[in-house]
Amino acid sequence: MVGSGPNGLAAAITLAQRGLSVLVREANDTIGGGARSAELTLPGYVHDLCSAVHPLGAASPFFRTLPLEEHGLEWIFPPVEVVHPLDDGTAIVVERSVEATAAGLGGDAGAYRRLIGRYAADWPKLEREVLGPLLHVPRYPIVLGRFGLAALLPATALARLAFRGERARALLAGGAAHSMLPLGRAPSASFGLVLLVLAHAVGWPVPRGGAQRITDALASHLRSLDGEIETGAPVESLRELAARAIICDVTPRELTRLAGAQLPRAYRERLGRYRYGPGVFKVDYALDAPIPWAAPACARSACVHLGGTFDEIEASERGPWAGRASERPFVILAQPSLFDLSRAPEGKHTAWAYCHVPNGSELDMTARIEAQIERFAPGFGSHVVARRAHTPADLEASNRNLVGGDINGGAQDLVQLFFRPTARWAPYSTPVPGLFLCSSSTPPGGGVHGMCGRRAAEAALRGVF
Repeated sequence: MVGSGPNGLAAAITLAQRGLSVLVREANDTIGGGARSAELTLPGYVHDLCSAVHPLGAASPFFRTLPLEEHGLEWIFPPVEVVHPLDDGTAIVVERSVEATAAGLGGDAGAYRRLIGRYAADWPKLEREVLGPLLHVPRYPIVLGRFGLAALLPATALARLAFRGERARALLAGGAAHSMLPLGRAPSASFGLVLLVLAHAVGWPVPRGGAQRITDALASHLRSLDGEIETGAPVESLRELAARAIICDVTPRELTRLAGAQLPRAYRERLGRYRYGPGVFKVDYALDAPIPWAAPACARSACVHLGGTFDEIEASERGPWAGRASERPFVILAQPSLFDLSRAPEGKHTAWAYCHVPNGSELDMTARIEAQIERFAPGFGSHVVARRAHTPADLEASNRNLVGGDINGGAQDLVQLFFRPTARWAPYSTPVPGLFLCSSSTPPGGGVHGMCGRRAAEAALRGVF
C-alpha cells in the first residue's frame, strides 16, 4: 500500500479483514494525508491541515462498519450544521430538522421541503449509489434517477428552477461551491444537494481532537488486524515493492511517476490528460476569543459559509477557472474549538478559512479572506493572536496529492465524475496486473469517507486474490 490517507488506510483494512498481510508505506513522518492535525500556529493550538468538518465521514457506509469509537474516534455534533450569514445581519441556518431549516427560507420553505426533504428521506437508499462508481447497475434505479435529474444540473439552473428567493439560492450556492466548479457547469448542483441532504440525514460533525483522530482510529484498527504502517518511507519506484497487489493512494500524476514504463503508453497518455481543478489558499488562526459574528447563529455551527448572495458566490467560483482570483472570494470557515475544548488553551480558540484560487496560484489571499470574515464579523482581526497562511504550493509540498492545491484529487466536472481517472469499467484497476489506484482521483472523489479505498481493495480481491 502506497500512501496512508483515509483511502489508503481503508484499502489496507479491507484487505487485512480478509486475513491478508498488509504493509502501508507513507513518505511523510505522520500518517493521514488530508486528514491530519498539528500545532501550526502556536503551542497548544491544534489545527487541521486540510479537512475539518466531516459530513461524508459520518455518512460513510464503510466507516460505519468499523469499531472506530473503540479506537478513539468521537464525533462532536454542533447545535446546527452550517450557517450562511448575509449582509443584513441575518443568517441562513441549516438545522438537522428539514422543517426548521425550511422555516427560515420564507417563500421557498415548501420548495426546500420537497427538494431536500425528499432526498434526505431517500438517503439510506442513495448513499451506496452516490458514494461509489456512477457506472454501475443501481440497486434503487428509480430513487437514483430522481436524484440524478436534479444533481446533474449546474447549480445556477437548479437554483432558478427550484427557488424564487435569494436566501435559498444563496444556501444552495454555498454547498455547490464545495465542488470547486463554476456554478454554471454541471454537475455542481450535486455537491450542494448532497451536502444539504447530509446535514439532515447524518449531520456535519467534527472529530474530537482534530481530523488526525480519524486517521489514528483507522490506523489503530488496521494494526489490530496485524496490518503494518511505515512512516518516513517514501516509494520512489513501484519496482522496489514486492507484493501480489499494490494499491496506490496517489494522484494520476504521481502514479505515472512511480510506475513509469510499467504502464502501457496509451494508459500513461490518458493519465497525462487528467485535469486538476482550482487550488486552495488557506489560513489557520489562533484566536484569543470566539469570532465576533454579527449574526449570533454563526456561533452555533463549526462551519460557516462566507459569500453573501448566489450571484457573488457564482462570480467567485468562476474566476479560478479563468485564471483569476476573486476580489471577494467565497470563504469556507471552520471553528471547531467552539465545540471541542481540546483544540486550544483554555479560553482560546482556533479557526481556519480557505478560498479557491487558480491551480498553483502564488497570490497571497490573506487580506481578501480576512476582509470577508470582517464583513460578517466586525472586529475579527483584533482577536487574531497568530496566523499561518498556506499557498497552493505549500499544500502540495505537505502532500503531493494536492496538485497545485487541488484538494479534490482532480476536477470533478461531468466527464471526470463518471470517468475518474480514465474511462474504464473498473476505475480502480490499471492495465498492469496487480496494480490499483485508490485515491480521491477515483470514484466517488474527494472527501474523508474511505470509499475509494474500500472499492479499490474489493477490486484487488476480485482480480488478484
